[in-house]
Amino acid sequence: MGTVMSERKEDTLILAIESSCDETAASVVKNGREVLSNVISSQIALHTLYGGVVPEIASRKHIEKINQVIEEALKEANVTLDDIDAIGVTYGPGLVGALLVGVAEAKAIAFAAKKPLVGVHHIEGHISANYIENKELEPPYICLVVSGGHTHLVVVNDYGDYEVIGRTRDDAAGEAFDKVARAIDLGYPGGPKVDKLAKEGNPDAIKFPRANVEGAPFDFSFSGLKSAVLNHINMCQMKNIEINRADIAASFQKSVVDALLSRALLACEEYGVKKLAIAGGVASNSAIRSAFKEACEKKKIEFYHPSPIYCTDNAAMIGVAAYYEYLNGTRHGWDLNAVPNLKLGERI
Repeated sequence: MGTVMSERKEDTLILAIESSCDETAASVVKNGREVLSNVISSQIALHTLYGGVVPEIASRKHIEKINQVIEEALKEANVTLDDIDAIGVTYGPGLVGALLVGVAEAKAIAFAAKKPLVGVHHIEGHISANYIENKELEPPYICLVVSGGHTHLVVVNDYGDYEVIGRTRDDAAGEAFDKVARAIDLGYPGGPKVDKLAKEGNPDAIKFPRANVEGAPFDFSFSGLKSAVLNHINMCQMKNIEINRADIAASFQKSVVDALLSRALLACEEYGVKKLAIAGGVASNSAIRSAFKEACEKKKIEFYHPSPIYCTDNAAMIGVAAYYEYLNGTRHGWDLNAVPNLKLGERI
């Protein structure tokens, strides 16, 4: 990396845009590790009325907010478009309408300002969030990505070089949190609410299953766990047993934590890697963070995680990923499109 940097001007500034779901975000990132601005306009209050993200509403809100969010990011970073080296944008995976707003905006700015356009994979962004506060972190390492739509176990061989070794066969971890939260009347968004209530419960009160996928030791499955929670609630109702929501939340959460941790540690062992990172919205869960920290200390594995603000969707992580893609020579043309089902490692 050093030789590449020495041939370039001293600093590389990326203006990044993220609009894959219900956050409209923009950020200016310097040299891939320093965040000069990170502006996020969240739609959570709006979607809470419907119990989940409504794609059409999300797209309309992005259109309303995107220009002011970008202007604010540039202002906060105290730079103009002239100072920017490239425009980074999430082009998948995500909600197609929401992605299109960000991609169209990025293309317009890149065309008007005559700047290179760099499309970024959303999951790559989540993984790259770890570089913001852990300046010393460099590949190779194992990264567990846990969010509302994704549960991936990834070997990060190098910047931009990812090998997905495990993924969920059904529900993502965040999806399971949302469904269980709904079942015990906690509402949306489920993750933070289950995390909070679980602190009041006994994680060993109810024995929920930990699914193993035959022949795929790194894969996850959470639909059986979700069904077990619903069955437990139904059984309690049928037998007139009081439903202890805190115990359900704590026991469910422990089952998820065990499933995630066991596979991540197995991956470190199998691949001979002593560095483990977590990323994605669910990575801000306090039980997950403390369990991983404790296990890694015991096994002498270095553990990395972003602050909660960089776990949920944001543009700073997209700016970091775009920086390394930019250095690797990634450039996209005006035909760049939203790819809602984009696979990690896939290049469009």
